[in-house]
Formats: sequence, structure tokens, C-alpha cells
Amino acid sequence: MAVSLSIIIPAFNEAGRIGKTLKETFEYLASRGPDSELIVVDDGSTDGTAGVVQRVFALAPSRINSRLICMKPNQGKGVAVRAGLLEALAPVALFSDADLSTPLDQIEKVVLPIYANRYDVVFGSRSLDRSLIGKHQPWMREQSGRIFNVMMKLMTGMPYVDTQCGFKAFRIGVCRPIAEGALINRFGFDVELLYLARQAGLRLLEEPVRWNDVEGSKVSLRTGLQGFGELRQLRRNARLGLYDATIQRTREAFARSTSAALTPLIKVQGGNAASVSPRGKAATASARQIMAGGSR
Repeated sequence: MAVSLSIIIPAFNEAGRIGKTLKETFEYLASRGPDSELIVVDDGSTDGTAGVVQRVFALAPSRINSRLICMKPNQGKGVAVRAGLLEALAPVALFSDADLSTPLDQIEKVVLPIYANRYDVVFGSRSLDRSLIGKHQPWMREQSGRIFNVMMKLMTGMPYVDTQCGFKAFRIGVCRPIAEGALINRFGFDVELLYLARQAGLRLLEEPVRWNDVEGSKVSLRTGLQGFGELRQLRRNARLGLYDATIQRTREAFARSTSAALTPLIKVQGGNAASVSPRGKAATASARQIMAGGSR
């Protein structure tokens, strides 16, 4: 069975809410993208997360492929996300945080520009349009996030205003070398993925999305400080040439990639277009035209 969209959810000690998240995701896919797959990567949880996932998967719609990847011991969110990306069967893969802080109805914003072959990586942003934030993070976390972003820009040269939102979509055919060659395992892994994609000349779009802070975040003062250290690690890796082979393989994959747009098999809600950024609107319109014409 052809798979049109892979959704990847990294999870660490999420037994308390992963069941609800998976049920909502299956409901979304059943109504909008039944020829899809859902991958959960359990990153060494110790609270029974894997058991909850297995029970929900046992009741999942048969048309939606579901898989659980278990890693022992805990290795970091970056490792979990990359493992999911490398297992994805669809041409487009999205990873989303387990708390669904970015609602599922924002998926079209980040996947349709890729289906339209306008972009290779589209990532959600909380900072491009802060009016889309329903419930804000605590003041201290917001301020530390802004400081991190300033340091990220200084150390990588990237212009983006939010690299840490857990809602990113990738064209797998060209991004697979990045998932294979990335080196940072924890808080800074998002920056590394975007940095490698940009250095390889891929087409990136930062797209504003709705977002709500959800209690139980795994981000702490310790992980935040670790993120600053990982920015230094990224710059050191680049200076030592540790990314050169990965960037070259990604460029070669991009050169081989087809110029034709992908066929999105998710059903598009017409009412969402108004909240898409101007660049995203053009790509979404192209994807809608492809859908109107049927499968290629």
C-alpha cells in the first residue's frame, strides 16, 4: 500500500497523554489521509509509554499503518526523530511533539508546500505571528527561548525566528542524508537539521502555526543550557568538516530529485488557506491544483 504521509511522534515518559494524542491523530488521518502511517518512537521511557501505544495501535484503523520503535536506553529527542524519519515510508514526513501543542489542523500548512515542490523542509513557527499563540509559555521560558534564538542566529547565520517548535515536515527523498548524518542528539537537534538543509541548498520555509503551551514539558533549565552547548558543538562540527559528506550527499539527492510535484493524498480543508503565510499560500494553491487533477 502506498503511503502519502508519515507522522512521527517522539515520546519519552508520555504514558499520561500519549493515548489521547494517538486517538486524535488516528481520527485526523482516518478523515483526511487514510493512506498514511503513524510512527511512535519511544525514547527509553520508564513509565509504560510503549504499553499504552501498543494498546491504542491494536484498535487503530487497519488502513493506517502504525509502528512503534523502542529505543533503550534514553538517547535524546534528536535520535528519536531521526530514527522515525529514516523509517518513514511516505515521500513527506512530519514530526510532531507528543503533547500536540501545535494542533493537527495545522498539518496542511507544513506539508502542502512540500507536495507542491516549492519547498523541501517546512517548519512551524510560534514567533512569526504571535497572535496564533493561545496559551503562552511561562515568562522565563519565553525569554530564554528568545536569547537562544539570538545566539542561534549569531552562531549559524540562519535568519529564522523559531527553530525549536516541534512541528517540522521534510521531503524524505532529499532529507534522508541529513537524518543519517546529523550528530546532535538533544535540545539542539532542530537547529542542526535546519542548518544542514540550508547548507545543502534545500528550500526551507518557516511557517506560522497555532500553538498552545501544554503542562508537562520536558524542557527545563538544564536542557536549555545544554542547548547553548550544542550550538557550540554544531559550529565546531562544521569547522572540523564533520558535516561535509552529509551536505554533499544531500546536494546529490536534491539534484536527483524529480522536478514534478508530489501528489498529496490528504484531504484539504478549504477554510485554512487564509491563515497560511503568503509564500505558503502559493505553494498550497499549487498542491490544491494537483489534487484537483488526480493522482499522477
